[in-house]
This record gives sequence, C-alpha cells and structure tokens, in this order.
Amino acid sequence: MTVVRICAPLVASLALLGAAPAHAQQANMSFFVTSVGPGKGADLGGIAGADQHCQQLAQTAGAGTKTWHAYLSTQGDGAVNARDRIGKGPWMNARGVVVAASVDDLHSANNKLSKENNLSEKGDVINARGDTPNRHDILTGSTADGKAFPADKDMTCKNYSSSTQGSVMLGHNDRVGLRDDDASKSWNSSHPSGGPDGGCSQADLRSTGGDGLMYCFAVN
Repeated sequence: MTVVRICAPLVASLALLGAAPAHAQQANMSFFVTSVGPGKGADLGGIAGADQHCQQLAQTAGAGTKTWHAYLSTQGDGAVNARDRIGKGPWMNARGVVVAASVDDLHSANNKLSKENNLSEKGDVINARGDTPNRHDILTGSTADGKAFPADKDMTCKNYSSSTQGSVMLGHNDRVGLRDDDASKSWNSSHPSGGPDGGCSQADLRSTGGDGLMYCFAVN
C-alpha cells in the first residue's frame, strides 16, 4: 500500500507533463476542422452561428483567445466570400503543421491540406472515404477560389439558416472522391449536398459522406 501511495502522485505528475506540450500546441493552432457540427444539418444559425460554433470549440481546446471564423461564403444581398473573412495567415493545425501561408497559398496547389493535416480542434484525424462513418464532406458554400456563388441557385442552404430547403456546396476534407478529377480532390468545392435534389438536413449530409462539419480559421 505504501508503494502505491508514493507512486500515484508521481504517475499523475508525469501524465500532466506529457499532456502539457499537446495542449500548448492546440493553444497555438490557427486552423481546424470542427470535431462536431451544431447538429441541425446546414442550419448553423446563419454565418454568425457558424462563427460562434468555431469560437466555442476553440475555447474548449484552449485556443479561445483568438477570433475564429468559419470558412463559409454567403449569397444574395451583401454576399460574402469565404476567402475574405479568415484573416491573412499563416494557419497552423493542432500539431504545429502550417497548412497554408496566406490566402493565395490556401487556394493554390501548394497548400498542405490533406486528411493527415486537416485535424480537428482536438488534434484528431477526421474520418474520410473508406472509414466508417465517412465524414469527409465539409460545408463551405464556396467556389474553388473561395468566393460566393451567384444568387440564382442556392448553394448555402438559405445562408446556413435552413435544414429543409436548398443545398450547400461541400469540400472533401481528405481530397478524395469517386473520380480522379479536380472536383473530387477539392477541399472546398467538390459537390452540392444531398444529390441531384439537394438537401440540408443532418440525414441529407450524412447520406453523401458528411456530418455538418466546417473549416475554422483564426483571423488574428
């Protein structure tokens, strides 16, 4: 019993020391994929609700002192481009890997976005094609160059306010799809949700390999 009493505090101290570096890296991160979505499909409570979700997850991970925005474009009056609302970079994941140096780098072939680097705020790899369940579809509502779509066709599920109407453009977090083409390999503009008839519910998103996840970037 004496041995147990002496060793237990030592083991606890070593465990804390082992956890410290990982937590410090998460505090320095400036990019992550949400480990979970709000749970209502593409209804995020609008773009402000999406930003709040990013901020809350970052806070839980120890990186809440930064200002976080979701990588999302909006449509219609006052349309916003995702690329214009995420800061200037560079952006680093929870393990200290710089995934892009600038906005232009992020939207170029030189970025380091991949299944291995597009980690959650916890530092975990997101399930991808071939995993169960597949969660590689990420909400973006954006073109490949990070801009808003014209207002004639809904690509944002009513600007992230509906789980019943429209569709939303998705990117492939693992950059893998059904075909060997640019769209299938696109991290931010691969295909609309729900198939040919659209779909914005949680079930619709899951049916094509998603879960209502988003990219989050620190803007400062």
